[in-house]
Amino acid sequence: MKLAPKLALPFVLSLSFAWLQFATVAHAEEHRGEEHHDVHGGGGHPTPPPRAAPPKFQAHPPGVHPHGPMVRPHAVRVMRPTVAHYGAHPFRHWEHPEFARPAYYWDWNVVHSVSCTAEDSYGDQYPVTEETFAGFGLANMTGVEDDALDRCYQESGGDQSCYLATCSHF
Repeated sequence: MKLAPKLALPFVLSLSFAWLQFATVAHAEEHRGEEHHDVHGGGGHPTPPPRAAPPKFQAHPPGVHPHGPMVRPHAVRVMRPTVAHYGAHPFRHWEHPEFARPAYYWDWNVVHSVSCTAEDSYGDQYPVTEETFAGFGLANMTGVEDDALDRCYQESGGDQSCYLATCSHF
C-alpha cells in the first residue's frame, strides 16, 4: 500500500506521537510505587549528587537590571509558611525536571535558618523554612530547595510548572 504524498507527513507525525505517548506511559508504569530512601533509612529524598563549588563572584554591570527584569510582574499569592526540621521531608518527593541550581555567596558561618520559595503557574508561592546546623553549606541547599518544590507540586494539585523562585537565610 502506497500512501499519497499529502497523507505521508501527517501519518508519520501521528505514528511518532503515538509511540512517544506509549513510551512515556511505559516509563511511568515502570517507576510507579518506587520508594526513595535516604542514607539514614528514613523516607524522603534520595541522596542528591554533590554540588560543585560556586564560581568566583563577579559583580553585575552597573544599573538596575541592565539586561531587563528577570521575572515579569504578575499577581502573587503567598501560602502559609511551613517550618521543617532539617532532614525531615514533610512532602512527597516530586521527580521535577533538572534545572540550573543557584550558587549562593553567603557567609555560611552566620546562617541559622534557610527559607526557599517555589512558585506555580498561577503565581501562588509556597515557602519552606528549615533550621540549619554548624557546617551547613551549599551542599545542603539541594534538600531545602527540593522541599519547596515538593510542597509546590503537592499543594498545587500536581502543577508541573512549579519552579524555585528564591531562597534566603537569616
